[in-house]
Amino acid sequence: MAMAASAGSATRGMTREEKKVIFASSLGTVFEWYDFYLYGALAAFIGAAFFSEYPEATRNIFALLAFAAGFLVRPFGALIFGRVGDLVGRKYTFLVTIMIMGTSTFLVGLLPGSATIGIAAPIILIILRMLQGLALGGEYGGAATYVAEHAPDGRRGFYTSWIQTTATLGLFLSLVIILIIQASMSADDFKAWGWRIPFLISVVLLGISVWIRLSLSESPAFQRMKEEGKGSKAPLSEAFGQWKNARIALLALFGLTAGQAVVWYSGQFYTLFFLQNVLKVDGVSVNIMIAIALALGTGFFVFFGWLSDKIGRKPIIMAGLALAIVTYFPLFKALTWAANPALASAQQNVRATVTAAPGDCKFQFNPVGTRKPLTSCDVATDFLAKSAVPYDIVATAPAGTPASVKIGEETVESYDVVAAGADAAAKDGAFKKGINIALQDGGYPLVRDPAKVADSKLDALVAANPKLALDAAAIRGGEKAMVPVDKAIADKLVTAEEAAGATEVPVYTVPGAGAFKMVADPAAVSWPKIIAILFVFVVYVTMVYGPIAAILVEMFPTRIRYTGMSLPYHIGNGWFGGLLPAVVFAMSAAKGDIYYGLWYPIVIAAMTLIIGLIFVRDTKDTDLDAIK
Repeated sequence: MAMAASAGSATRGMTREEKKVIFASSLGTVFEWYDFYLYGALAAFIGAAFFSEYPEATRNIFALLAFAAGFLVRPFGALIFGRVGDLVGRKYTFLVTIMIMGTSTFLVGLLPGSATIGIAAPIILIILRMLQGLALGGEYGGAATYVAEHAPDGRRGFYTSWIQTTATLGLFLSLVIILIIQASMSADDFKAWGWRIPFLISVVLLGISVWIRLSLSESPAFQRMKEEGKGSKAPLSEAFGQWKNARIALLALFGLTAGQAVVWYSGQFYTLFFLQNVLKVDGVSVNIMIAIALALGTGFFVFFGWLSDKIGRKPIIMAGLALAIVTYFPLFKALTWAANPALASAQQNVRATVTAAPGDCKFQFNPVGTRKPLTSCDVATDFLAKSAVPYDIVATAPAGTPASVKIGEETVESYDVVAAGADAAAKDGAFKKGINIALQDGGYPLVRDPAKVADSKLDALVAANPKLALDAAAIRGGEKAMVPVDKAIADKLVTAEEAAGATEVPVYTVPGAGAFKMVADPAAVSWPKIIAILFVFVVYVTMVYGPIAAILVEMFPTRIRYTGMSLPYHIGNGWFGGLLPAVVFAMSAAKGDIYYGLWYPIVIAAMTLIIGLIFVRDTKDTDLDAIK
């Protein structure tokens, strides 16, 4: 009879109530992820509004706290709200989490900057970010548990897969709204106040979510457990204090979610970082490419959830991990050739050598992007890594001597920031200019912006750039702009001494004599190839992520399910996944290879694959009420 019932439930269509449960749970979770991702997508604008008023050391502390708050507190949110969900109920708990998330996000949009309310601004921002992380830590487990406990046996993978689409859809929604708002106003307006609009919009999404969720009833499995008096009085101690349940949580973390997290963050977040920061594709284009790939691939979450009801959860997740392990290196290299073929070609032909004293080179772990290199070796390797230049480190220089960089026949000396003192800025400019000229000669896709130079500094510019073959007389005979002295001094075009006695100073625009920048030639960027590669990454994400909710739910008994599944999920995704971009960059900088950091997701995925294959059992066709 049980088998017949299970077979029947596996073949029938969704009831109206089940569709409502999935829609309400998924929609609210999409909005929560949308809120969470806005901070990352708009971090530069948030930093300018809330941190720029303070000294660098203070600014770095605030940036670190704001970054860490969102990711690192997620497991604590899982503990807090998981316990409440197992004691009070699923429905009311994730009503509370979405209220916290939506309200916190809306308030970020209203919060005055540090120029207005001083140090209170970054402190309040960090508190709001912590509330977002706590809310997200409780939301996912509640939504996944709620949907799973409404799903019939035999269709749980399909039903919960709709929840799995929500993180991707939330990212997609945030990118689309940001792109629309950016296109509707000037860059200056967006920087000044337009970045707040996506945060303010969240109040509308919050209202819709709360209205829909209020109409839902409690999950039948939880209601039945409460009526029978079988609920847990201490979910935390039962879930993690008893070895039989703690063992399940450890297997869920190391045999499922850790590997799932690094594949997910590699496919949806590190690819964005890699295209924009390493391959130098412009940010708007990258966002559009990612959005297209997500739109094409999101349906596979549901497909693999459905397939997991047929062949099992474990085979699909393990296959996704294995594919990522085997193909990450060739796929990222293909991405380089598709996005910036000039850079890929130059990397094959030109490799730098950094000669430094032993101990001068440090591991550059920089999770918030605010840490600045201080030693001469770190100055050199940080700049080369950010310029996507491969290099070897030779630690043979005498102690106390600055590191040097050799590119082709050119050797450029680096500098120690502390030892340079007041001359650090000048030494930094000279070092970067020397490296950039050598790279440009070696075929790297570097261009120079136009330079605005006052008449008093024109001869020095010509003398400092002999390769440009500039003619000072011809420049002076061309067009010039008369700039008020105050503005010229403010823009550092002249000093007060140079402008003494004048009301205006002549300023010339010299093409190709300004700052260097690495670029991806828009005409050489292959959109079809990039989108195809990104689509493959997204498919890997859907393989490991589509069935994960179902298998996590089916591993834990009803009385501790919310608590038990939430913690390993958020440790895996918040910590193993959330720190991935910073770890990958630090590893690549240490090795002088833009691909070397890929060993981080590959090793974590391999660990999960091995543990998962050996110790994790498949849970397809599990009766939730029968789990003890």
